[in-house]
Amino acid sequence: MSKLSKWILGLFGWKIEGRYPPPEEVPKAVLIVIPHTSNWDFPLGLLVRSAIGADIKFVGKSSLFKPPHGWLFRALGGYPVDRSKSTNYVQMMVDIFNREKTFHVVIAPEGTRSKVDRLRTGFYYIAKGAGIPIIMCRFDYGRKVVEFREPYYPTGDVEKDFEVINDYFRNVKGKNPEQGYLYNG
Repeated sequence: MSKLSKWILGLFGWKIEGRYPPPEEVPKAVLIVIPHTSNWDFPLGLLVRSAIGADIKFVGKSSLFKPPHGWLFRALGGYPVDRSKSTNYVQMMVDIFNREKTFHVVIAPEGTRSKVDRLRTGFYYIAKGAGIPIIMCRFDYGRKVVEFREPYYPTGDVEKDFEVINDYFRNVKGKNPEQGYLYNG
């Protein structure tokens, strides 16, 4: 499947840059992908996940996990998140990380495909609470490059850590650039 996924990505002109660490090196991580501006980000992410041969789970809004297609999102490795009510989502995810020997999960910290001025912070507090790194990945539709950054361990200095995160994602062109986080085209 990995070779087929690489071939499909290449057919559409996409490249993968950087290296996603295998679980032997980094057993647990929160992967954040920015920008999330289109429904096309999901199939692109599935192709990339297959191409790199990684077992990465994902979280999505709970409505995606209802019939008739909910079974598919679960089969693809999804975990539903109910955004309509207050839940202790961060602690729930920290508990999963603490329970599992290896676990990688991808989160779109914008929380929506619409334009946002700041990222949601749950991914940060999950990584900090579980003592695991954040792996940053950008989907650059302008260059047709999916790029991974080396794992980053949050320092606890939220302002400093978000400077690092924002610098990495600044001016990355999403599928719908006008909706992209920190994109000034």
